[in-house]
Order: sequence, then C-alpha cells, then structure tokens
Amino acid sequence: MLRFLRQNLLYSLILISAISCKTYKLTDIKPVPSTEKIVENLYFSSTEDYIYKCQMDIYKNHVSGILIVKKLNETTHRVALTSDFGNKLIDFEISDNDFKLNYVLPDLDKKIVINFLKNDFQQLLKRQYPVNESFENENAKIFLSKINNKSYYLFFNKENNLLKQIIYTKNNREKIDFTFDAKKHIFADSLNLQHKDFKINIKLFQITETE
Repeated sequence: MLRFLRQNLLYSLILISAISCKTYKLTDIKPVPSTEKIVENLYFSSTEDYIYKCQMDIYKNHVSGILIVKKLNETTHRVALTSDFGNKLIDFEISDNDFKLNYVLPDLDKKIVINFLKNDFQQLLKRQYPVNESFENENAKIFLSKINNKSYYLFFNKENNLLKQIIYTKNNREKIDFTFDAKKHIFADSLNLQHKDFKINIKLFQITETE
C-alpha cells in the first residue's frame, strides 16, 4: 500500500503539466458592503483532539487510515496519520510558516510526499483570513482574501453562518476545493479536499466529536 502511494504521488506530479488548471471566477454573485476585516476557519480551533477516518483517492487507487489533529498553541497544530491497523505513517507539527517532521515511515520519506502533505495541511489549518472583498449569492456570504499571489474564497452559509467551503487559488488558478459539513463552528463532521490540478482527493469523516 505504501509503495503504491509513493508511486502514485510521483506519477501525479509527472502528469501535472498535462492537466489544465482552470482560472477561477465567481458566478451568480453580487458585491456587498461588509464590516468584516478578518474571517476565520474555526474547525480546528479547539484544544481537544480531532479524530477522523481518512480516505485518500490517488489516480483511482484508494488508501485509508486514521487522522489525528491536535492544536498545540494559537499558531501550531500537530498532525498524525496512522494505518487502519494503528501503525504510524507520519507525524508532524505545522503552522502557516513552519513545518517540523517528527516521524515518517521510510517508504513515505520522500520530498514529494512531504511537500504534498505540508501544503495541503497548511491550507486546511489556516485560521485567519483578511477580507479584501465581500459578495453574496442566494445561499452564502462570500469573502475574498488575497495574500501575495494566493487568493481564498470563503463561503459561509446564510442560515447558520457556518463555513461550508474554501476555494484556494494561486495566480488566479483554482488549486484546492475544501468542502465542509458541520453543525458547530469548531468542528466539521466531514471534510472533502479536492485537488484541481491533479487527481488527488482526501475525505475526512468524524470519529470523535469535539464538545
């Protein structure tokens, strides 16, 4: 399983140049004034452990395991991924600007694998987004946050104000679509992470709920 995961990650990046990554543009929206200066993704803001069943699909191949995320302080999380049998695959600490690898299984100890996980979790665990523009559509309030050559579109459900989607773009190209299903501001019951520039999808499903 681990050897196939490594091979498919390599394969995905080899093919990345052959896959078109579309320019992202909002549709069916209207600009609205907003007093919000900063919006937040609070789904990993509790100090309790977040434990999820993790499913990864990589070029039609499937890998599953258990993902544990723990907030260490206001800027840093610790992330551990184990196999379904409890064997540790990788363990790291991550923030917006730092990454510390505590352990990685030798079969996964490849720069390409580490960078893939680092980027995805830096985007997923990012908490604060300065607001540059605000929009709305029929169902959501939408906030655009621009940071250097990266842009984030955050969609909040109008009915309950829960974050339901983040579109991450770089150089105006859509890179990752994060979709959340939640009943609380601090905990997502499920999460879908879909790459737009190569065929990798990560799904997380609640095992334990943060109170």
